[in-house]
Amino acid sequence: MAAIKPEQKNVSIGDTSIDYLYYPGDGPTLIFLHATGFMPGIWHPIAREFAGTCNVMAPYFCDHRAAEPEDGGLSWLQLAEDIALFCKTLGIDTPFMVGHSMGGAVITLAAGKFGVKPRKMVLIEPIFLPSQLYNLKMRVEDHPLAGKSIRRKNGWADLDEAKAYLRSKPLFARWDDEMLEMYLNYGFVPSQDEGVTLACHPRREASLFMGSMAYDPWPLMSGIECPVLLLEGETSENRPFIDLQKAAGRFPNGRYRLVEAAGHLIPMEKPTDTTALIREFFDFR
Repeated sequence: MAAIKPEQKNVSIGDTSIDYLYYPGDGPTLIFLHATGFMPGIWHPIAREFAGTCNVMAPYFCDHRAAEPEDGGLSWLQLAEDIALFCKTLGIDTPFMVGHSMGGAVITLAAGKFGVKPRKMVLIEPIFLPSQLYNLKMRVEDHPLAGKSIRRKNGWADLDEAKAYLRSKPLFARWDDEMLEMYLNYGFVPSQDEGVTLACHPRREASLFMGSMAYDPWPLMSGIECPVLLLEGETSENRPFIDLQKAAGRFPNGRYRLVEAAGHLIPMEKPTDTTALIREFFDFR
């Protein structure tokens, strides 16, 4: 059997356009939305398992709109509107949707605010901050994630050096080997000088983190009637301040599941388990 490879496509949504990976299929549409600073290719070990059964799409949200972190960044509400326009433009009516971290929050906003009607949603470690944090005015250097990401190292001699660097960091220590290869393949680009740099520039990543605080998703949850599964990593650093069990209770048809021995990056650490959980919940027939 030939290896499954996605098509790289682009769609205009009016005042901008969105790049996305596409795996054709005969069934319903399944949309994957990535976490802050990552890219669609990170979904490949999971997305390919649904190719053929579904029309699988994975949009890229990093640099399709200009935004500066010092000016408040790129609002996740804007991203939610963009995914709604993405669906409308491509004629997608009732997609199955999977979102990780930022992606989970964005598809929640898209469903609650912009009329996207998912059949079902899987939200993996979605960023649902405590309500009192939304709309706070915060400098980039004071934001716990934007302030760190804007200072991120962004230059390596080659991919081998980048791989060694990533493996030395706790964030990547438990990654599945193939997932790390996907990140190296899709997440790094040739430098203008020499070597490689991050595909999502640290300033772009910081802009996305800053945009997380622009709109409170909590009031929208009760109006999203489709079945929703929230996955939380047992060792996630977000557990002390993000209450995903509470969020599951806000959705009329929400369910919560703890993924043992996983952190915030559940898909990267446990892609096989993540695939099985998605397949079980969506129950494609």
